[in-house]
Amino acid sequence: MTTTSSNLRTRAAEYALLPLRLFLGITFLYAGLDKLTDAAFLSATGDGSIGQQMEAVRDSAALPGLIELSSHDPVAFGTAMALGELAVGLGAMAGLLTRVAALGGALISLSLWLTVSWPTAPYYYGNDLAYLMAWTPLILAGAPVLSLDALLHRRRRGSAPVRARAHRIPATAVRS
Repeated sequence: MTTTSSNLRTRAAEYALLPLRLFLGITFLYAGLDKLTDAAFLSATGDGSIGQQMEAVRDSAALPGLIELSSHDPVAFGTAMALGELAVGLGAMAGLLTRVAALGGALISLSLWLTVSWPTAPYYYGNDLAYLMAWTPLILAGAPVLSLDALLHRRRRGSAPVRARAHRIPATAVRS
């Protein structure tokens, strides 16, 4: 293997999660905006409302207690869900607190899988399980490139005290 191909593989590996991060970020940002701008969704009753959607899945959900809990104030629940999706989407896209955003996205996906998507058969037709799995690499790896996390990490490392950085300078580079 040549050095050039090795460098290309290394660079490709560094950027491998970027398409996934952007896809998930854009998708969750869009989902949150879609909910917040849909007057029918942010209603307790009526066609397309969060209340109607929760009523439709109440008896088929894996965890009907989640549905019951959110049914006490469906508009507040729908608003919280939309704001959570916005926060997750923005965090993933910007690469800011990426692991936290990815964990939030995974929890949203898990709750949707256990409620809305649960009755889907076969299970792989439901998209929420796939989203749950897609968040996993970002929980584990974060956003090491083209992200605010990486920028903040470089700044913190660059502002370390001189004594802490001295051990990184090769002895042959120090001249009297």
